[in-house]
Amino acid sequence: MKIVRLGAAVVLAALLSACGSMNVTSDGADSRLMLKGYDPVAYFTTGRPVKGDPGIKTDHAGVTYRFSSAGNRDSFMKDPAKYAPQYGGFCANGMVYAIPLGGEVDVFNIVNGKLYMFGGTGSKIYFEMDQERNLKLADGYWESEVKDSNWRLQSWKRVWLSRVPHYKTNRELAEEYEKRYGKKPG
Repeated sequence: MKIVRLGAAVVLAALLSACGSMNVTSDGADSRLMLKGYDPVAYFTTGRPVKGDPGIKTDHAGVTYRFSSAGNRDSFMKDPAKYAPQYGGFCANGMVYAIPLGGEVDVFNIVNGKLYMFGGTGSKIYFEMDQERNLKLADGYWESEVKDSNWRLQSWKRVWLSRVPHYKTNRELAEEYEKRYGKKPG
């Protein structure tokens, strides 16, 4: 019984240590690194992910951002809300279902001047099938239940306990895509 309690305590400690709703990694001295060290401004200026320099960085909203140039860092510091990824860098399509997971640096889109990350190309094309609706749903879930939550507990809750009423599996989304566009996604 003692081992079970110890195991439960370890799991709980691991979950609580991940408090916060930002998709961050750890690299060197940067323990809460956003975008895996990629430059958020470069998505807007070059249209592609560009690795940031560990020596050119700034902290904003409790996380560290790296930049490929001092000019990009200065642009970010003037208007961080313009460049910071939406939904804490988690997959925008996951946020449609209130599930903060994913968010790869090389799968993204800029919509209405805002940066959205995706967990993969499938997530991106499924999100874009009904982008306006999905933005509204994702924005609503981010504000109402994800933004200030523990992302691991939130994901667990929405994946295993109570899915949103409009939840669709990847298979269902792929079928919808094929029906709509007459071809398989990808």
